[in-house]
Amino acid sequence: MKNLYLRLSSVYFIYYAFVGGFVPYWGLYLKSLHFSPTDIGLLLSLFQFSRVFAPSFWGWLTDHTQRRTAWIKLTAGLGMVSFVGVFFGTSFAWLFMVMAILSLFTSSTLPLLESSTLALIKRYRQPDSHSYSHIRLWGSIGFVVAVISLGLLLDYYSVEVLLWVLLGLQIILFALTFSIPEPAAVKHTEAYFSIWQVLKNRTVLATMFTSVLMVGAHSVYYSFFSIYMESHGYSKSIIGLLWAIGVLCEIGIFIIMPKILTRVSLKNIIILSLTLAVLRFGIIGLQPNNVWLIVLVQALHAMTFGAFHASSIEIIEHYFKGRHQARGQAIYNSMGYGVGGVIGGVTGGLMMQHVGGQATFLLAASYPLIGIFIVAIWLKVSQDSVENNN
Repeated sequence: MKNLYLRLSSVYFIYYAFVGGFVPYWGLYLKSLHFSPTDIGLLLSLFQFSRVFAPSFWGWLTDHTQRRTAWIKLTAGLGMVSFVGVFFGTSFAWLFMVMAILSLFTSSTLPLLESSTLALIKRYRQPDSHSYSHIRLWGSIGFVVAVISLGLLLDYYSVEVLLWVLLGLQIILFALTFSIPEPAAVKHTEAYFSIWQVLKNRTVLATMFTSVLMVGAHSVYYSFFSIYMESHGYSKSIIGLLWAIGVLCEIGIFIIMPKILTRVSLKNIIILSLTLAVLRFGIIGLQPNNVWLIVLVQALHAMTFGAFHASSIEIIEHYFKGRHQARGQAIYNSMGYGVGGVIGGVTGGLMMQHVGGQATFLLAASYPLIGIFIVAIWLKVSQDSVENNN
């Protein structure tokens, strides 16, 4: 089991190191090519748009073939090959095409990896499925290492160096996927009911819609935080440190999340996360020049992303059982990171260009505010049932 943790943790580390290079700095690269905020929002939203349908297709394929790691290798390999295209052109049309193709594969690798990780944990260590959080935290560590290193690097070198670093990480990721064992195929007699029966459950609906809103808010943050901070005089190394603060706190929450999940209801965790998200994005919009306040709200990433994500995964894992497991994770990613990501990226880009950064982040704060009411009214999940299911 220790060797399995090492293999899975390494894949998460490199995957999120790529994310730690791409998410904070790709917008700055696009800005260096003189694209408008609307253009940047559209290009970045391609990765979210592909999550609407691509993960569901791969999830369906995985559930029907019972071959998880084969598709992880394929999506990682095709993602690596697709990324090479960014070296051959800088026009909007060219990057739109390359990023659209790239997004089809990179957006699918994570939900397939999540599904395999959960299946492997249950196979080898049935009583402790919360160890997912302990593996996932290595992804956060990879993000921190990448975002700090690249922030320092980009203060001394041209932003084009980002392309070579990201390509190197894609190559390493593809190589590491060959170390993931294939979970044993299991006959799931309990899953012959239609997946639509699960999707009609109001707790599942509440989780999906709330994820759309929370990810929509974070999509604004991911797309424009670096650009917004740079416009207020922050250097790239300081911007990288601000990103790292949030993810370091996220690491802390993943470490203690197993204990939290046994003592606090999922509903309360999600409501608290949404409330803190309203506070966080509102302050970023209103107080960008207050460094210490920005540092403080960056620490809230532990709750607005870490605790929210872990709690939502618990609910999805509980309701999507048997042969619907991979597809359930894919639908969750499609709704939250797909629909929510597109909404945040497109609306954020339009707002950023026409009314400025302050109004853009206040818009982001309004999304989780709506989510609070949805969770309060719809979400009904028994903590005991989730614990027993695990």
